[in-house]
Amino acid sequence: MVLLSDLATEIVIPACAVVGIVFSLVQWVLVSRVKLSPEAPAHNNNGNKNGYNDYLIEEEEGLNDHNVVVKCAEIQNAISEGATSFLFTEYQYVGVFMVAFAILIFLFLGSVEGFSTKPQPCTYNPEQLCKPRLATAVFSTVSFLLGAITSVLSGFLGMKIATYANARTTLEARKGVGKAFIVAFRSGAVMGFLLAANGLLVLYIAINLFKLYYGDDWEGLFEAITGYGLGGSSMALFGRVGGGIYTKAADVGADLVGKVERNIPEDDPRNPAVIADNVGDNVGDIAGMGSDLFGSYAESSCAALVVASISSFGINHEFTSMCYPLLVSSMGILVCLITTLFATDFFEIKAVKEIEPALKKQLIISTVIMTVGVAIVSWVALPSSFTIFNFGTQKVVKNWQLFLCVCVGLWAGLIIGFVTEYYTSNTYSPVQDVADSCRTGAATNVIFGLALGYKSVIIPIFAIAVSIYVSFSFAAMYGIAVAALGMLSTIATGLAIDAYGPISDNAGGIAEMAGMSHRIRERTDALDAAGNTTAAIGKGFAIGSAALVSLALFGAFVSRAGISSVDVLSPKVFIGLIVGAMLPYWFSAMTMKSVGSAALKMVEEVRRQFNTIPGLMEGTAKPDYATCVKISTDASIKEMIPPGALVMLTPLIVGIFFGTETLSGVLAGALVSGVQIAISASNTGGAWDNAKKYIEAGASEHARTLGPKGSEPHKAAVIGDTIGDPLKDTSGPSLNILIKLMAVESLVFAPFFATHGGLLFKI
Repeated sequence: MVLLSDLATEIVIPACAVVGIVFSLVQWVLVSRVKLSPEAPAHNNNGNKNGYNDYLIEEEEGLNDHNVVVKCAEIQNAISEGATSFLFTEYQYVGVFMVAFAILIFLFLGSVEGFSTKPQPCTYNPEQLCKPRLATAVFSTVSFLLGAITSVLSGFLGMKIATYANARTTLEARKGVGKAFIVAFRSGAVMGFLLAANGLLVLYIAINLFKLYYGDDWEGLFEAITGYGLGGSSMALFGRVGGGIYTKAADVGADLVGKVERNIPEDDPRNPAVIADNVGDNVGDIAGMGSDLFGSYAESSCAALVVASISSFGINHEFTSMCYPLLVSSMGILVCLITTLFATDFFEIKAVKEIEPALKKQLIISTVIMTVGVAIVSWVALPSSFTIFNFGTQKVVKNWQLFLCVCVGLWAGLIIGFVTEYYTSNTYSPVQDVADSCRTGAATNVIFGLALGYKSVIIPIFAIAVSIYVSFSFAAMYGIAVAALGMLSTIATGLAIDAYGPISDNAGGIAEMAGMSHRIRERTDALDAAGNTTAAIGKGFAIGSAALVSLALFGAFVSRAGISSVDVLSPKVFIGLIVGAMLPYWFSAMTMKSVGSAALKMVEEVRRQFNTIPGLMEGTAKPDYATCVKISTDASIKEMIPPGALVMLTPLIVGIFFGTETLSGVLAGALVSGVQIAISASNTGGAWDNAKKYIEAGASEHARTLGPKGSEPHKAAVIGDTIGDPLKDTSGPSLNILIKLMAVESLVFAPFFATHGGLLFKI
């Protein structure tokens, strides 16, 4: 007996999603109160909120406030236009792919039974008749398009709010670091809540609409829903790879010529690549990250629903228990809402050193409250005992065991977050050791950075391993799927923290370009340094959840394809295993080289402008920003296609020619090697970046012995940071999409591969 009625479930899930959307709009209204027009009064009547009276630093120093605001607005417009034009160009290409792939899904799945419209015996209960295969083909195609559109929309909205908020954060920094922090964090929250709520609402509406046709055939219904996860992740792949190449081409070009050759600051307005660099932060770190985490969320929900539909929940048509994964996500939205208020309303940030602890507290508070939330959901939405499908048999599970599965994922996420922070934040010894190694040049910096990245894999892998063992022991593959959902249940807070980083980074760049005072730049730098670490934590979450999600999808694929066991000693499986383990290396090679070749064009263009535009270095002439933006756009669009094709075509080629057993080997191999490379690449890059910032900030005695900017250790640190850029922002984060996307694609096409696959072995 379940405490929560089906009607209550029908109301609670969409209500929580709507609350999330309303909350994000409220945050947006609060951010938009910061005016970007010089006519606005410089004083608000807030008294001394955040420990500062509301006078501006410029008034104190006698600078012209009017010019600064106008300049900030101009720079923000340039960044916003560049980001919008890039995303529109990218979405045109991605749109063509989306339509082509949708047709492919329909043809492959429809051909399983020769486009028959007759009802078929159900896969797991052959005495009953289920809807025809053609229906699965049609509905899978529709859910694929729904997932793709939601993913694109998530990325685009995130980018829009980030470019809307960056100059506002800069202007608030004149009143105090606390004010600037609140604007940046609220803007991140807009993205986090919009994405979590939209993802949940669209999935829930799709399930209810599909149910009108499928009726009691829940097995077919939830199999068709898996297309939603595939759509979300395939768009995320292009967003992550394209955005990653864009941002790093600009960043590397700006750094190498500006910092190393010309010895000018990172965001100096004389640097032609500076606008492209700031645009890149938004299209890569915000639009890409948003689509990525939306993909993870959609896939873990789909994996849990597919397994549940062939367990007692689906067989006995227990709607509330069936919706357990969606109820966990609904609770997550409410928990994150309370958590966000701790950062913006309950506590005040008065000093720079309080920023990073405030962001870390967000993770801890959301995890603790969510644990209670999951207990409540498990108590009201699950019967005390039920069965879960486990490779051909039904396993008896208690509701407290499922609660523990979710909690294991939730707390493993927190552990991964903190380990990532330890290895990438410059307040701890690993990054300080990397900075110290710069004394003897770039080579030792690179050696120390690589070692740090490899070492940082150890604890996250143990955390993932423990959560897999515990959740599988309790509830088979369903346990792993809900553990992944547990890790992603606080996605709204995770994304708010993640989006905060690029917004703060942009705010610092705008302060530099608008010629604001050194004290403001110090504040925005402090916001940015904290954001850098939290961005690394966000990537850790994304990679950890990807590992669990792809394992859950792998389990669903194996069940769906009718494979009784995956035998590593079988040559068919082993060749798949070894090829699958190679794929992340091939993919990384492609993305790294793409960044390199795009950066090469950027470096040449920046050098050309410095050498040929008279008065550029003196600041009397303006650089040609538009050409640099165009170089980044063209290069990233062209270069994102081969890595994308590699990921999308591999499961199709292996499944058709080698069959489901070899494909299961490929998926396992890619999962095992992809997770390790992704964690080490992201953390190495993050550590090099923060080692450079540690030297630049000169906050401690040790850091001052390595500085100042322009010193030999600093130049070595810049080189390390430049090498790390494609690792942490292109290859590393894209790998988690590779492992998820191949698994979900295999699951969607499983009926086709099981029926028609393995052509080479049939000869």
